[in-house]
Amino acid sequence: MGRLHLGINLEFVRHDDKPFEWAVAKAAELGYTHVEPMLHWGRELLSEAGYFHSVSMLDDPLRIVRACEANGVALSGFSAHTPLTKPEIGVEYLKQAIRFAAECGALVVNTDEGPKQPWTSSDEDHVLMRYTLMEAAKVAEPRGVLIGLECHQQYSRTPAGLRRILELVDSPAIGANFDTGNSYLAGEDPYPWLESLLPDLVHLHAKDITLQHSEAERGKVTGTPVGCACGDGVIDWARVAELCRRAPREIVLSVECGTVEQAARSVGCLGTLV
Repeated sequence: MGRLHLGINLEFVRHDDKPFEWAVAKAAELGYTHVEPMLHWGRELLSEAGYFHSVSMLDDPLRIVRACEANGVALSGFSAHTPLTKPEIGVEYLKQAIRFAAECGALVVNTDEGPKQPWTSSDEDHVLMRYTLMEAAKVAEPRGVLIGLECHQQYSRTPAGLRRILELVDSPAIGANFDTGNSYLAGEDPYPWLESLLPDLVHLHAKDITLQHSEAERGKVTGTPVGCACGDGVIDWARVAELCRRAPREIVLSVECGTVEQAARSVGCLGTLV
């Protein structure tokens, strides 16, 4: 039986115009034990000015370590989404994210296949993804970092589609970051899908979906950036927790919601389950 932890993706402060350090402190104040920061390449105005939570991979990785230590929280991993179908972007982005994660002590780097080029076929895209993942795996394996492939885009929206991506490269560094909300909105039953992924599960995005959101978009989209507060939507969290305890490794339930108030309510829902 794997141990569960309560974490949060720092997207929950995106509308508060606050920096990374504020987001970590707020997560700890709310009762989360783990945080999942978002990484970006280069420099961008809002983060540099302190109005956004994303951290540049040009920064000192110890910036993240110090913020976590100061607030008594751990890293569940990094949100490092980059298009696997575009190796000119994905290869170097993922390799840098993995090296950054290793220096921070983060065990997981989460990503997905990303939007595809309109002129490539499915078979061509899978060759491109295999190249990107092979390059990333060769950097991840010796560092003990895991790559969490998320169900989020056109190919990973079904169990068979995500499984095909997971099997493109035979590497112990490649696993699944299951997103409860994305899988549900794509029109799938998230519980048997999650169960099928347990041997490969390295991280979980705890995303709930309101009934209104479900009625408007289920079966029409491949996912959504953030959900509602856990417990306010359609996901059976006791069932999700029971399944995750059967995974062979410890799993962080990393909440993905859109506001501080939703993050606070999610603690009330999930806190008794971890």
